[in-house]
Amino acid sequence: MAGGADSFRALLRAANALLLKRRYHAALAVIKGFRNGAVYGAKIRAPHALVMTFLFKSGSVREKLKSIAQATYAHSRNLAYFVFTYKGLLAAQSQLQGKKVPFHSFLAACIGGWLVFGDNNPINSQIIMYLLSRILFGLSRLAVEKGYIPQPKQDPFPLVAALVWGTVLWLFEYHKETLQPSLQSSMTYLYEDSEVWHDLSDFLIYNKRTDSK
Repeated sequence: MAGGADSFRALLRAANALLLKRRYHAALAVIKGFRNGAVYGAKIRAPHALVMTFLFKSGSVREKLKSIAQATYAHSRNLAYFVFTYKGLLAAQSQLQGKKVPFHSFLAACIGGWLVFGDNNPINSQIIMYLLSRILFGLSRLAVEKGYIPQPKQDPFPLVAALVWGTVLWLFEYHKETLQPSLQSSMTYLYEDSEVWHDLSDFLIYNKRTDSK
């Protein structure tokens, strides 16, 4: 028993020593990136899928749990593959050129995005839209920081908020099919289902009646 414990401790020391070797850092960073992508994807998707599925999807509990598991796995897998691909390509370019330059990040991410997130499905679509909104904000701030556009005299956020909400509700009312399905479901619940009721039960307690009255 003691011999087994000693062997395990020796193996652990060897593994820790390997992890600290500088020459293996790039390769090990790729592996840890894969691990972090998988964990982060699961943490982000699982609660979101749980809420959206039980709020808006019909079907048995088993079907809903299966849908949640599939969405969580897809998000976790894709993010893990992307981080692995991105960091691997980044390390390869840096090794070939002898140094890291900004274009390496752009090129590695473009290739990773094409390979991993190029399939047009609900999960990838949500991730891309999430990133797109933050890119627009980031590029706007960068343009001000670099002096390409003048610093606004007043906070432009209220105007942005007004235009975003005005546009999305116009699309929902008149071109609903252009919006992403989960957004359609959310807006249907908020703006269309609130127009329909039969008595106090589905006015205050439930969104829709489940009986045939």
